[in-house]
Amino acid sequence: MSAILSPMRLCRNPIRTRLFSSHFGAKLNRVVPSLTRLVSGQGPSLTRIASQSTSSSNPSVSSEKEAALAAASTPTDSPTIFDKIINKEIPANVVYEDEKVLAFRDINPQAPVHILIIPKVKDGLIRLAKAEERHFDILGRLLYTAKVIAKQEGLEEGFRIVINDGPKGCQSVYHIHVHLLGGRQMEWPAG
Repeated sequence: MSAILSPMRLCRNPIRTRLFSSHFGAKLNRVVPSLTRLVSGQGPSLTRIASQSTSSSNPSVSSEKEAALAAASTPTDSPTIFDKIINKEIPANVVYEDEKVLAFRDINPQAPVHILIIPKVKDGLIRLAKAEERHFDILGRLLYTAKVIAKQEGLEEGFRIVINDGPKGCQSVYHIHVHLLGGRQMEWPAG
């Protein structure tokens, strides 16, 4: 979920704006008025927004990097959007669930198959860099679950696993999660 918060991606889904505003608060609210104008047809075109979001000359347009930095400033004990999904406060298209993990389709997929796999209990594991020996079992469980889901999704030809870590790794939700991407030829480097 870390690579899904640019205005270009948010503006395609006004529901996403509402969902993430509870997590990112005032930081996201800076872009909501322009997103609302865009969705209502009163704002600039998607093409213009896309070009601005990749341009460093327009500081008013948030980027994935800024979203990651905003998320990094959120207190680590704050509930995340993933906690709300686990608690069924926010709907998700669940593809796998057991007593330890939950997996659901990303609402803005970066590949034909894009599934997020999260532990149901955070246990201080907000990012991979914070992992401790006690997290050994859940980290293995996340990767094994990715393999099970890949098979379930028909990704026998291959798939990609991504874990974004910290603000420089563009992590935008501080609840460790694995991205399972597949269904197309992946590029190198990640893209």
